[in-house]
Amino acid sequence: MILLKKSPFKALMMIVGYLSACNMRQAGIVNMAELLEKQLASELSKMTLQEAFTLARAFSHYLTMMGIAETHHRVRKGGNMAQISKSCDDVFNQLVQGGVSPDDLYNTVCKQEVEIVLTAHPTQINRRTLQYKHIRIAHLLDYNDRPDLSPEDREMLIEDLVREITSIWQTDELRRQKPTPVDEARAGLNIVEQSLWKAVPHYLRRVSNALKKHTGKPLPLTCTPIKFGTWMGGDRDGNPNVTAKVTKDVSLLSRWMAIDLYIREVDSLRFELSMNRCSDTLSRLAHEILEEVKDENPRESWNQSMNRSQSLPTQLPARAHLPSFAANGESQHPRLDIPGPDHKDGGTSSSTTVGNGNPTSPSFNSSQPFSQRKLLTETQTGKSSFQKLLEPQLPQLPGIAPYRVVLGNVKDKLERSRRRLELLLEDVACDYHPLDYYETADQLLEPLLLCYESLQSCGSGVLADGRLADLIRRVATFGMVLMKLDLRQESGRHAETLDAITMYLDMGTYSEWDEEKKLDFLTRELKGKRPLVPVNMEVASDVKEVLDTFKIAAELGSDSLGAYVISMASSASDVLAVELFQKDARLAAIGELGRACPGGTLRVVPLFETVKDLRGAGAVIRKLLSIDWYREHIIKNHNGHQEVMVGYSDSGKDAGRFTAAWELYKAQEDVVAACNDYGIKVTLFHGRGGSIGRGGGPTYLAIQSQPPGSVMGTLRSTEQGEMVEAKFGLPQIAVRQLEIYTTAVLLATLRPPLPPRDENWRNLMEEISEISCQCYRNVVYENPEFLTYFAEATPEAELGFLNIGSRPARRKNTRGIGHLRAIPWVFAWTQTRFVLPAWLGVGAGLKGACEKGHSEELKAMYKEWPFFQSTIDLIEMVLGKADTTIAKYYDEALVSEERQELGRELRNELLTAEKFVLVISGHEKLQQNNRSLRRLVENRLPFLNPMNLLQVEILKRLRRDDDNLKLRDALLITVNGIAAGMRNTG
Repeated sequence: MILLKKSPFKALMMIVGYLSACNMRQAGIVNMAELLEKQLASELSKMTLQEAFTLARAFSHYLTMMGIAETHHRVRKGGNMAQISKSCDDVFNQLVQGGVSPDDLYNTVCKQEVEIVLTAHPTQINRRTLQYKHIRIAHLLDYNDRPDLSPEDREMLIEDLVREITSIWQTDELRRQKPTPVDEARAGLNIVEQSLWKAVPHYLRRVSNALKKHTGKPLPLTCTPIKFGTWMGGDRDGNPNVTAKVTKDVSLLSRWMAIDLYIREVDSLRFELSMNRCSDTLSRLAHEILEEVKDENPRESWNQSMNRSQSLPTQLPARAHLPSFAANGESQHPRLDIPGPDHKDGGTSSSTTVGNGNPTSPSFNSSQPFSQRKLLTETQTGKSSFQKLLEPQLPQLPGIAPYRVVLGNVKDKLERSRRRLELLLEDVACDYHPLDYYETADQLLEPLLLCYESLQSCGSGVLADGRLADLIRRVATFGMVLMKLDLRQESGRHAETLDAITMYLDMGTYSEWDEEKKLDFLTRELKGKRPLVPVNMEVASDVKEVLDTFKIAAELGSDSLGAYVISMASSASDVLAVELFQKDARLAAIGELGRACPGGTLRVVPLFETVKDLRGAGAVIRKLLSIDWYREHIIKNHNGHQEVMVGYSDSGKDAGRFTAAWELYKAQEDVVAACNDYGIKVTLFHGRGGSIGRGGGPTYLAIQSQPPGSVMGTLRSTEQGEMVEAKFGLPQIAVRQLEIYTTAVLLATLRPPLPPRDENWRNLMEEISEISCQCYRNVVYENPEFLTYFAEATPEAELGFLNIGSRPARRKNTRGIGHLRAIPWVFAWTQTRFVLPAWLGVGAGLKGACEKGHSEELKAMYKEWPFFQSTIDLIEMVLGKADTTIAKYYDEALVSEERQELGRELRNELLTAEKFVLVISGHEKLQQNNRSLRRLVENRLPFLNPMNLLQVEILKRLRRDDDNLKLRDALLITVNGIAAGMRNTG
């Protein structure tokens, strides 16, 4: 209502009108509904630009607020349930009751390895400023549910809500410039700081409690079933803005942020662990620390060194007053800034660090100007005096607080570690001794585990299992980098680089060789001991960038980086080429550094994306593993583990969603079989998008429908764009998502989904897939009118004004669907509510099978085969969101007369898909088995429909006046609003 008060009277009339129209359609009074909608559309066409702009903003913000309220309601509803479906408690109970032994359950959970990889794919349209305001509103709604609020408290809370919404209304919702890769990386780090940092300990407590309840043993303290990775700052596929320097900066920034967060947690612990009683081991360590401090500063007395080691912060750390299990804490604005050489931790003393990292107080310098010396005197004299008054007086010997001494030493090392990173970021030499800072998570865990064991041995287990246990679990999960950074590059760039090298060495052109010659050359070089790339070789800038990336990878190593992903991989030589570049770069780096590179080589992960490459994936893996050098390398350096990535976006754009789903299923079966043949373990990495057209959908459903044997306790999966915020933006939601990942992988491991019942089912899938793919490609790639129709009927061309990502919309600067990124392809169709990529071809395939008499067989497949059921359910979900009436309106208003017939044919295809999906599922209407989603969509229609009609009107005007910036802004606001209403972009 607050937003509606700020919007014009016409907005209220539109809502009432469209609400009436929606009710008429649901009641079957279609003719009256269409007449009313035409009248409302006529009113929209008469609006001034300013009225349209204001109306678009009001509806856009309102749809966003609806989403926040719905999420809050879902969390509140879940919190009131005794046992939540798909939670650890629920699934562990199912498995034990179903015959899984407690020991098997315990061991499987402890060995589980799931990695969620956050990507910077440009589908998050909201500015970070607005995202934070939305989080603030979510916290206020959560606070409003407290039963102990007095009437005055509730009034003040409502006033806070009004202030937040007013602030949002008066904030520009559009990005005025494209984000840089570093901006995208910072957004990912903010998700960790604001949500995952709080959610992970809460999630691990749930896993541990459920394990203890059903197996009698809690989760080991350093066991982490889920970890996090990122592509932000490492994904250079088609993005020239991601350079070697960007990758290095982002990696260092991630380390810096991790250490900054640990410093805050250690501060809280030092307040809490004030007791004197401890184990002999911890007592010895505390005294050793005090002796070291005294030796380094011989003029200090024992008491002075003890006071310095035990000194407490002068300000209570953030959240120190909250219970350790508090998931949300207080809403805090992010404090993440890129560090520089002058960075100082707010609120700490003004001492500086030099040489070996020992702090020294600023001193006078006679060469300084008088004004500077005067300022130093004025600032330091009073400051040091007040510092003494603020610091608590510590007791004299023999009483010391050993935990505070040890944790004080931990904090000192963390601060030196942070300072070292700041120097590295600026390429300044740092001569800290390795023992004076933390390089690995194990180094940081050592004193924390010692404190934990001491508390347990002294009867203070309740303290040990509080903040300290949470910190240990954070270190085990996030390590020293928060999220390991994957690198990604297209295979063609590697071939171009090898071309430059082989031509320089007078060996011919690498890319012109056949596969066997390439493999012979690469294997021979990998077995050799000399570098391949001449030191003084001059190369083009693109080639230099590839080589520089491997140089940075060698310098950072596997301690900071995760996998090296090869997009558009199609052969074994694509993988060996990257292994050779890694070897070469590490040899060169050892020569420059004068020491071994940190960590090991990165895992090399081929990404199979197109239908053709998916069909050849198993053969490529077999060829790789048949090479002695590669197989021995995998066993020796990667613990006998091969990782393979399958891409959902490009395969869907290539052949349609149904065919892509089937080809992905078969490719996973082939890859798993190939690895099993050679005794190699395999992890499948799923490159899923947010929308169903790009492989998205409910996490639980997706994992449970994988081929049997493909999820054996390990899984990697991407979370992209707006789905990162939707799934992990709030701690309560994040905890739920982490549990769903854990239980889905556990079930897929211990109770694998059923395979197709017989070979006939596979043959039927092949038949449906072939018809579906042919129909899809006939429209998208073979119809000469389609490309123009796509440009006219959707805002695809105008989406480029959104500034939502750092990378270009196309891989190459050419027209055509082939080089268009999958994200704008899906995004554009989602805006028009036609959602064409997710269903085109499905109707034709299912119709063909049903007309040949396979209806009953398809119904049996739906009931008994999880993969087929999941595929049909996801298509049904998309069809429930599609709206032929709205899509028709776009066509009639924007598409040329000669292409109107194509639009009518496509709308008939959608109706065919609806008809046969309902036949196979046995449902009377769409989303019959998902009433909550159907109700959610219906509730949004009175606000979503006018946004679409408004977008059409603005598009018409903009295409007549394409330089009108105000019209462009109005269009982009409708894009934001429709995306919020659909809960999807690309």
